[in-house]
Amino acid sequence: MVPEPAGQARRTRTRTRGATAGVARPGRGYPKCPGREEADTVTGTLDTRPARPAAAEHHSVGELVGQATEQLSTLVRQELALAKEELAEKGRRAGRGGGLLGAAGAVGYVGLIALAGTGAAALSLVLPVWAAALIVTGALFVIAAVLAVAGRSQLRRATPPKPAQTINSVRADVEEIKGRAHR
Repeated sequence: MVPEPAGQARRTRTRTRGATAGVARPGRGYPKCPGREEADTVTGTLDTRPARPAAAEHHSVGELVGQATEQLSTLVRQELALAKEELAEKGRRAGRGGGLLGAAGAVGYVGLIALAGTGAAALSLVLPVWAAALIVTGALFVIAAVLAVAGRSQLRRATPPKPAQTINSVRADVEEIKGRAHR
């Protein structure tokens, strides 16, 4: 790796691997372009600290630990921001889908009432009206029971919403940290 000139600002870049595409991470630089500064896309901050100390500078262990905790803190904040955005997007999609399903259910309900009336009127041609209405009502209750059982089984199998991309990103970050700690 080529050392950077003293005073050149450390760059942030967008990671493109896996689930964290589009999330800026400090310390993993763009190819060096003179005069180009990149803003952190999650927090909107500009990282202007030198990526490496000049050859004459030496950092104490305390300073290095301080930098590591600052970087870890930034990483955690960015992962939380990613999780928040991911869950918000899933929530918006679920809301739209739920609204459309509710509208479909309301229209279907009106159609079912009309169909029940039509069925009762047709049966009343061969049976007394009360018997025709009773048969149609019984058929509707049987359909409702079947749908209720199917819906209940679907709800039991439903998993809670979780930010899958963020979980994968955090796992990748942990593996990266473990890999660098063992060097």
